[in-house]
Amino acid sequence: MPILTVALTGGIATGKSIVGQVLAGHGCFVQSADRVAHDLVEPGRPAWKRIVRHFGAGILNPDRTINRKVLGRIVFSAEADRLFLNRVLHPLVLRQKRQAVRRLERSGTHKIFVSEAALTIESGFGPFFDRIVVVHCPERVQVERLMKRDAITRSEARKRIRSQMPAAEKIKHADYLIDTSGSLAETADQTDRLYRSLLADFREKKHGKKSD
Repeated sequence: MPILTVALTGGIATGKSIVGQVLAGHGCFVQSADRVAHDLVEPGRPAWKRIVRHFGAGILNPDRTINRKVLGRIVFSAEADRLFLNRVLHPLVLRQKRQAVRRLERSGTHKIFVSEAALTIESGFGPFFDRIVVVHCPERVQVERLMKRDAITRSEARKRIRSQMPAAEKIKHADYLIDTSGSLAETADQTDRLYRSLLADFREKKHGKKSD
């Protein structure tokens, strides 16, 4: 059975996970790129070995897992290191997406596959998807959320946000937009409407109608 492939993207701390949770509640299959990447860098795996060889043992916890906060400070401070990490992980993450979609198409258990990933557009993955949803909010809201979430300073939060593609650029690629600057209820309402639109898109794809 065909499945509608949807990219759920947007800058760091814009609220993608909340939107993903609502879509999952509607029965969509939601895959988090962060969780996939976390699995890919388990101790001993090929990506883990390349990352440790590049960054050194100083990024490791006592149990040999990668300390994501330490690694994050490094890659958000040096573009070359960030690009290296992306080159290692992005092809592997995309392969996981393709495999997940094939499994769902064979099983027929879901109509909509949603990939929650901040760097979908920057990575060149946009053409893989039938629809792109961009989650956005003002930078000042992102900064406050990121400071609270990751216990970092305001300047660190701004540095991380500005290391990514500006929201205005991401929006140019969007089929649908979700503005998360309001309350959780308002975000959920927008996401409910989004789901109905995606379900209509799925039906068009299923019946062979041309997708715009």
